[in-house]
Amino acid sequence: MAFKRKTLIYGLALLSMMACNANTKTKDVGNTGIEHKTPNKHFIKVALLLDTSNSMDGLIDQAKAQLWQIVNELSYAKCGVDKPSLEIALYEYGNDRLSSKNGFIKQVLPFSNDLDAISKALFELTTNGGSEFCGQVIETSLQQLNWGNNPDDLKLVFIAGNEPFTQGKVSYKHAATNANEKDVTVNTIYCGAYSNGVHEHWKDGADLTNGDYIAINHNQATVHVASPYDDEILQLNENLNKTYVAYGNRGKEKVQLQAEQDANASGYSKANAVGRTVSKSSHLYKNSKWDLVDAVEAEEVAIEDLETETLPEVLKGKSTVEIKAFVSEKQKARETIQKKIQDLNAKRKVYISEKQKTSANGLESAMTSAIKKQAKLKKYSW
Repeated sequence: MAFKRKTLIYGLALLSMMACNANTKTKDVGNTGIEHKTPNKHFIKVALLLDTSNSMDGLIDQAKAQLWQIVNELSYAKCGVDKPSLEIALYEYGNDRLSSKNGFIKQVLPFSNDLDAISKALFELTTNGGSEFCGQVIETSLQQLNWGNNPDDLKLVFIAGNEPFTQGKVSYKHAATNANEKDVTVNTIYCGAYSNGVHEHWKDGADLTNGDYIAINHNQATVHVASPYDDEILQLNENLNKTYVAYGNRGKEKVQLQAEQDANASGYSKANAVGRTVSKSSHLYKNSKWDLVDAVEAEEVAIEDLETETLPEVLKGKSTVEIKAFVSEKQKARETIQKKIQDLNAKRKVYISEKQKTSANGLESAMTSAIKKQAKLKKYSW
């Protein structure tokens, strides 16, 4: 009996350690009849629900200024040997410019891995007076978004605001029940004093799904620490942008969007622009819908099948062999540049950690600490 008990305990421990690799699918390679197990792709899915009423200008400013630091921290996550993909959805609520029929709630962006589109959406948010219905915006995000069924995915809601959590026709307790059924953890970020948030049920809203309750000073200015490596990283960003090969109907538009978001990041500080550049060097920044290099790497397009009118001017009239060689050269250049950025960022992180012993950025600190804590429960690591 003792041997069987030890075997059972060992087996359960092993299954727990393998949580990130538990879900696999099989496929037949060729006509061999041999099935090879391959792990499903894992996702970190984050729905960000932001109060855009009059008093929330500071919160929106923090979201704009700290997006890239949050993305960079998530880029280091691992689920076993797999590096999870990141999808972010964005909702605004509590703004009387929005439809009262929908509870003053708007889905700004569904789950997306397009980091430029996410940045653009944040920068287009504006504040105005309104009614903040926390339970309803949580429930709306649960119903509208594609959360998937993979139990190893990390599925998180972050709702930020500063009005009572009990307002509106949809109870936050009902929304919490639905969140638990979908394996979604609700984290609440109260913009004000910790005790006020507890009194106004923000802590209870998190506790019901085993989420985190955090109080922040939403009017605190974002602290960006400059480093001796910033200028070189920003120069590499210029070189990195030259490796993108726009194709298709939206290619030119997306290149312009990329440049606009570079400018938006720079508008806050040089260090923030560096943070965005680091994000662009990570596996989370992929643009296969408009960049030929990413599209070929992801096997989403075959160069032989591309119509001439979908190609950039530099490739029109070129043979398939010439186009392949051109794309391959750009891919190699990009990989080299991205590695240099990552190497410099490793030194930059050490420098910043020595200069800034504690994180002073409210939204960034709240989100990354909660994500890491909850990710560990699913055996994610950093």
